[in-house]
Amino acid sequence: MYKVKVNDQFQFDIEINNNVLKLNGEELALDSVNLSNISSHVLYQDKSYNAEVISFDGAEKTCSIKVNGVIYQVKVEDQFDQLLKQMGMDNLASNKISEIKAPMPGLVLNVLVAENAEVKKGDNLLILEAMKMENILKSSADGIVKKVLIQKGDKVEKNQILIQFK
Repeated sequence: MYKVKVNDQFQFDIEINNNVLKLNGEELALDSVNLSNISSHVLYQDKSYNAEVISFDGAEKTCSIKVNGVIYQVKVEDQFDQLLKQMGMDNLASNKISEIKAPMPGLVLNVLVAENAEVKKGDNLLILEAMKMENILKSSADGIVKKVLIQKGDKVEKNQILIQFK
């Protein structure tokens, strides 16, 4: 069973067994035709729907789907996600980070955060030049910067600690 959340408002339970689709425990009769690998045409209760996948993030299990011109944000939990949640282990991937280390030797081109700054997962922290390429190091989790151990122009070695978090 999958738990599907649409626009952070509506929750649905979806089951698929032997090509039978059930929505919240009730069998759903759909007639659909795939138009391409990202779009389909669906008939449901004598109404026509054109559906297209706008974006897809397999790691986060989220996507944006356009249905008849309206875009919906969809998040899916499979049975493993649900089991981890029941066991209280659903937030292990987002544990606090304690430090950012240099992934390779290089030159610090810019530091984009300061001490005591609050950062969110995915925020840019610094720009490191290595092998004539600029690499933006991003935060892997939410946190607060405790100490910035480098500054613009510093040369760093692989695994050198660059930023510490509280």
